[in-house]
Amino acid sequence: MPIARRFSITNFGIATSALLFQVFVLYPWHKQLDDDFAELKKEHVEVLKRGEDAMSEIREALRKMEEEKRRRVWFWQ
Repeated sequence: MPIARRFSITNFGIATSALLFQVFVLYPWHKQLDDDFAELKKEHVEVLKRGEDAMSEIREALRKMEEEKRRRVWFWQ
């Protein structure tokens, strides 16, 4: 009987320690990670937007170059 009681008390102590660790250590850490990932996602969207803007400028420059090329070819023929 005393051995079974010791196992029960030990089990209760380990389970309580694990629960307290999850509540006071892991949960705040995961909350911080979630916040950091949300911030990283916003930054990623901003970088993608800047990349799209740069691609638009490049496409516009290529389009103008192509128009100029067509104009020059027509003039020389």
